[in-house]
Amino acid sequence: MAGFLSVVRRVAQVLYFAIKTLKETGYENVYDAIEKPLQLAQTAAVLEILHGLVGLVRSPVSATLPQIGSRLFLTWGILYSFPEVRSHLLVSSLVISWSITEIIRYSFFGLKEALGFAPSWHLWLRYSSFLLLYPTGISSEVGLIYLALPHIKTSEMYSVRMPNSLNFSFDYFYATILVLAIYVPGTNSIDLSLRTYPMNLFDSDL
Repeated sequence: MAGFLSVVRRVAQVLYFAIKTLKETGYENVYDAIEKPLQLAQTAAVLEILHGLVGLVRSPVSATLPQIGSRLFLTWGILYSFPEVRSHLLVSSLVISWSITEIIRYSFFGLKEALGFAPSWHLWLRYSSFLLLYPTGISSEVGLIYLALPHIKTSEMYSVRMPNSLNFSFDYFYATILVLAIYVPGTNSIDLSLRTYPMNLFDSDL
């Protein structure tokens, strides 16, 4: 329970600073206000994959892995690496969507761990809020990746050119385009899991 509360506290901190900055100075400064807690919260989310693998939580790893992977890519591979996109409005919609989703999810897991069950309204909220938050989060992710593409191409950051001692080349620009290309099938897969998984939960309770 303490572990889940710690995650909720970190994510709530991101949400608080994002909303506070939006209100006081505007969306252009949101990233600067939430950078460190955002990086900490999203990196720590890797533990959720491990928890799913060992059975501590019932979330399907098939849905959790691409979701957390995409968030790590946005957090480190886009926002951290390319400051040019940090002042865009999509950063605000991204972190707000992520934060609300995670506060609901981790508080749900915490109640399940502490009490052995979660209230029916929390179960409903856990698997219904994605109807709004999932599209806003995904569209913000795709938008920020797209905005970063010109900067990825010109900077050649993380790219490896031939010749080199390893006889290996890697182009981060085309790798990022590949990430964008798999967003559509990946999104459909996660969406299907989120729609069908709660049905299985409700059926198992009958």
